[in-house]
Amino acid sequence: MKKILSIDGGGIRGIVPGQVLVALETKLQQKTKNPNVKISDFFDFFAGTSTGGILTCVLLCPSEDNPKAARFSAKDAVKLYIENGDKIFASSIGHKIATLNGLLSEKYEKAGIDGCLHKYFGNLRLSQLLKPCIITSYDIERRETKFFAQQDYAMWGDMADFLVKDVCRATSAAPTYFETELVKSVSGVSYACVDGGVFANNPSLCAYSEVRNAKGSPTSSDMFVVSIGTGSQEKRYEYKHAKNWGEVGWVKPVLDIMMSGASEVTDFHMQKMFSAHGNEANYIRIQPSNLGDADPAMDNASKENIQALVELGTETAENCPDLDRIADVLLAGPDPVEFEKKH
Repeated sequence: MKKILSIDGGGIRGIVPGQVLVALETKLQQKTKNPNVKISDFFDFFAGTSTGGILTCVLLCPSEDNPKAARFSAKDAVKLYIENGDKIFASSIGHKIATLNGLLSEKYEKAGIDGCLHKYFGNLRLSQLLKPCIITSYDIERRETKFFAQQDYAMWGDMADFLVKDVCRATSAAPTYFETELVKSVSGVSYACVDGGVFANNPSLCAYSEVRNAKGSPTSSDMFVVSIGTGSQEKRYEYKHAKNWGEVGWVKPVLDIMMSGASEVTDFHMQKMFSAHGNEANYIRIQPSNLGDADPAMDNASKENIQALVELGTETAENCPDLDRIADVLLAGPDPVEFEKKH
């Protein structure tokens, strides 16, 4: 049984899946009576897009004292946003004036997010992460998807290895928000990357195909997938307004629709694939359908909105009927379908 964790993109809304993972990690610690166990101890494969890619890398970051143990807890991962959100989504007055607040160039300067990622990862390499993973991005020069995969290092060496902080910048370089990131592999090959959310905001299908094609070719009956979203987008676009939009009017809405639509269609296909052979219990999607008091914007890092997102994530975890089952499956490792029948 391959246990897979997938985390969606969504900017500052990454706090929501982060809080769900805090609750799951707490349950695992309580059930094992070991306060030191971490999320990375229980999943075999990880996938992340944009903010989900950053969370994935934090969770898989090795300890400086023990390269086989996790350095950060789920709570540490969420702190990246709670304590640094206002630095990540920040611009100087000069930048705002020069870009007309993002109309002529990227909305946010990269210094804030670069400094935050360097503080967490330093010069850590992708190959040094604790578990196999896949982080999504898109290469605009080659016009092809770019998957950063920890496990590829074994086959391709330095060609497939990158600094983790660069991988995080590549997967989160959301068009209009941050500038396109020019990433270099350890071997020196450059890739001009933007946010993986432009094609796979929900990376669970990417994780499925990667594991499906691994040694032994596991099927849906051999996988247990936990996919966590950053909250359903509630903003509506009225026909009377949208019918006359031109290029400028459609820039932000089309990015929003594209990312939320990609997440939904991936969830649809995952449900179909797992239910085709009666394995629907092997796939769990955790996605709050109502953002409550939280702003759906990916870049609202105000103290009020961060607190609202923390509360939303905590509430999502508390009301999740599957959280205990997830913890028990991760600990006991039984077939999820049989487990569900017994409980």
